[in-house]
Amino acid sequence: MKELTRLRRKMTRLLQPRRGTPRLARLAPAAWLAAPLLAALLLPLAVVPLHRAAAPSQPPPALPLRTAAPAARAPVQAPGPAPEAAAADAPQPNVSVYLSQHGQIETLPLEDYVSGVLAAEMPPSFELEALKAQAVAARTFIARRLLAGDASGVPVPGADVTDTVSHQAYVSQDTLEREWVHGGRSAELAKLRRAAQETRGVIMTYQGQPITASFFASSGGRTENSEEYWNAAVPYLRSVASPWDSKITPKYAVTTTFSLSEIQSKLGIRQQAIPVSRDSVSSGSSRLPIELLSRTTGRKVKEISIGGHVFTGREVREKLGLRSSQFTWKRKGNKVEITTYGNGHGVGMSQWGANGMAMEGGTATQILKHYYSGVYFTQISTLLKK
Repeated sequence: MKELTRLRRKMTRLLQPRRGTPRLARLAPAAWLAAPLLAALLLPLAVVPLHRAAAPSQPPPALPLRTAAPAARAPVQAPGPAPEAAAADAPQPNVSVYLSQHGQIETLPLEDYVSGVLAAEMPPSFELEALKAQAVAARTFIARRLLAGDASGVPVPGADVTDTVSHQAYVSQDTLEREWVHGGRSAELAKLRRAAQETRGVIMTYQGQPITASFFASSGGRTENSEEYWNAAVPYLRSVASPWDSKITPKYAVTTTFSLSEIQSKLGIRQQAIPVSRDSVSSGSSRLPIELLSRTTGRKVKEISIGGHVFTGREVREKLGLRSSQFTWKRKGNKVEITTYGNGHGVGMSQWGANGMAMEGGTATQILKHYYSGVYFTQISTLLKK
C-alpha cells in the first residue's frame, strides 16, 4: 500500500498542468512509464465480482417495439443475427382470406390482414402494448402457414386461411370501411393499424422457424402446457402464471346449470342404474357419481370420472360447451351447477392477461416472452428470401 500511495502522489505531481501547456501535451514521459504499473496495482481493487452465473448459450433478444407515435414508414428494427437494414420497407406478402359468410376470397397485403385480425380478435380499448403483442402473434400465425404452404382447413382452393376462429378471426376490409371508418369507429381502427405498423413485419421464431402462436381469451390463473390439451409437447408453449386475468376479465367465473339427463346425453353415458358414490349426484333412483381424478399443470381438469366413465377435461369442456376446462361443480337437487374459470383452451398467450401486463407497464416484448418461452423475433422478409 505504501508503494501504491507513493505512485499516486508521483502521478498527481506529473499530471499537474503547467501554465501555457496545451491539455493534450501535459503528460510527461515519466508519467507514461508509470501508468502501466499504476493500472496493474489499481485493477484488482476496482474489479470485485458480485457472483458467477452461467450465461445462456443463446439468450432471446429484446424486441424494440416502438411506443411513440409512428412516423411515416418508420422502420422497425428486428433483433436477431444480421437484421435487414430496411426490413420494414421490404415487400409484403399477400394473404388470401376465405370470407365464410360470403363465400368469397379477399386478397390483401399482410399488414392490412393483421389489422383485420386485430379488429376481430382483441377489443380496441385494450392497451396499445397488448394490441402490439396480438399483432405479432397474428402475423406469426399466418407467416407459419404461408411459409409452409399450409392451406389446411380452407374449404376452397386459392385461399390461405379462413376468417373464422378455426384459424384466427378476421374482419374484411369492406366491413372495416363500412362499419368502422363510416360508423364512427375510425379512431379505434387507427389504433389497431398503429399496433400493426409499429410491429411491421415482426414475427416470433423458434429454431429459425415461425412458431405456432396460439392464443386464447382468459386463463384461470395459469396457462397450459401444450401436451396437456393437444397431446403434443411444444417447447415454447409452456405453462406460466397469468395472475392478471382474474382481476380484469369480465365474466371470469361463469356458472352453467345442467340436468342429470342432459349431462348423460351430452357425454354419451347410458341412463341406467349407476353405483352409489359418496360424491354422487342423485335423481330419484338414479345417481351420477362425479370424481376429480387429476389436474393439469395449469390447474385445469385433466381427468374426471362421471357416471363411472373417465373423461379428459377437454372432452367435458367440448361436449358440454363449457368456456374452459378449469371448472368446479355443485349438486343442486336433480341438477349440477358447473362453474368455469377463464375462457378458452389455455395454451399460449392469454389476451386478458396480456392486457393486464400492459396495464402494469409491460411492453409487447415482455408480454410475448412471458407467454411464449424462449422465442426470438425476426422480420418475415428474412425468411421469405430463403
